[in-house]
Amino acid sequence: MTTDGLVRGPYAEIARWLAATPREALERRRHEAELLFRRVGITFAVYGEGGDPERLIPFDIIPRILAHAEWEELSRGLAQRVKALNLFLLDVYGAQEILRAGRIPAALVRGNEAFRPEMKGFVPPGGVYTHIAGIDVVRTAPHEFWVLEDNCRTPSGVSYMLEGREAMLRLFPDLCARHRIAPVGHYPEELLEALKSVAPPNCRGLPRVAILTPGSYNSAYYEHCFLADEMGVEVVEGPDLFVENDVVHMRTTTGPQRVDVIYRRIDDDYLDPRVFKPESVLGVAGLMAAYKAGNVTLANAPGAGIADDKAIYPYVPEMVRFYLGEEPLLANVPTWLCERDEDRAHVLGHLDELVVKLTKGSGGYGMLVGPHSTAEQRAEFAARIRAKPADYIAQPTLALSTVPTLVEKGIAPRHVDLRPFVLFGKEVRIVPGGLTRVALREGSLVVNSSQGGGTKDTWVLEDDPADIAKPTGGAG
Repeated sequence: MTTDGLVRGPYAEIARWLAATPREALERRRHEAELLFRRVGITFAVYGEGGDPERLIPFDIIPRILAHAEWEELSRGLAQRVKALNLFLLDVYGAQEILRAGRIPAALVRGNEAFRPEMKGFVPPGGVYTHIAGIDVVRTAPHEFWVLEDNCRTPSGVSYMLEGREAMLRLFPDLCARHRIAPVGHYPEELLEALKSVAPPNCRGLPRVAILTPGSYNSAYYEHCFLADEMGVEVVEGPDLFVENDVVHMRTTTGPQRVDVIYRRIDDDYLDPRVFKPESVLGVAGLMAAYKAGNVTLANAPGAGIADDKAIYPYVPEMVRFYLGEEPLLANVPTWLCERDEDRAHVLGHLDELVVKLTKGSGGYGMLVGPHSTAEQRAEFAARIRAKPADYIAQPTLALSTVPTLVEKGIAPRHVDLRPFVLFGKEVRIVPGGLTRVALREGSLVVNSSQGGGTKDTWVLEDDPADIAKPTGGAG
């Protein structure tokens, strides 16, 4: 929000608003936001804990703002990255040219549990694997964004982006009206169009889309129902579908209806008991046969997870160069692969400085944040790394940008990241903004909701107030 104590242009109006609004009024609005979210049922589940697992994700009422020019720069980099990731998936399940060229170690791909041999030689409808990608980016300087990780399987969080904007429009209509904020409410329409655009070859007439959910116990179940409602499509569970003559049908009160595109929110392992885990009751027997027969599209495609594996992540810039012949517009965070002897030695010698992550981890679990760790925790992680080095990567602790956040002590800086959602059908579509996640604990770098993080509305300004820091009355 500030540079050298002066307020940046895009935040000038926010600074005036904060200066003019009593703390009690902000607290009242925060309470109203919580009631609003509770009323519409925006919750997430925390597994492995006793009691009621359903919780509200804390919502901070001070928006995070991006100027139009910086969003344009960021979105170009996002589109480039998702195109390269998709070409990588087409290649590794096809000719594997990038592996034969030695640009990525073949063993890292072929021996990876996220690699699905069942997809070898098959090209999904439209040649698209990554229909919905959530690319996590962090900011470390005014014009410096880094990609923290790629989510190419079943990225979640878009419902919080949409509901957060709705809450801000309700709670602060005057403040919103004083800014030209790029809208995000059309995301469900964009998603539906992207899914319809990759209908399978044997689709008859208008494509019928459905969302396949694991059910009400899934942590993102609210989002599955929310998106289905917004798109005007059915949300179904495995038993609601059946396959006959390699065609997927949905059971309805008026009889079976053919389904052409399935936005699946369940993991590969549970999609089809005939192909993956035979004990799965979440998926649909025969689904993969229907897929390969050209009668249904699965989004995202099975096997897409190899593109977002943390051990593959360091090679994404090379994918951009190899497939697109371009230099990456977005940089990767420097990463050490613990399975390499030299990298492992460096990590073990600098555990107090690094962030160590499980290559298969998510949600902020299985992490060591070195600067905030104890000697006992570092010793434990050192033992884990030595025992299973291929399971871990390490990265430096970046000086993540902070944004003003309403906390118990008042307004204070808290670290944030950003997850823009990139849609890929016949073309790349990116709704301006994304989900800003904020680490509510003082000094914390972990923004995940399962680790105490919250969310903010992300405003991309359609006009471009000069991004020049200047004094603003009362906004110290």
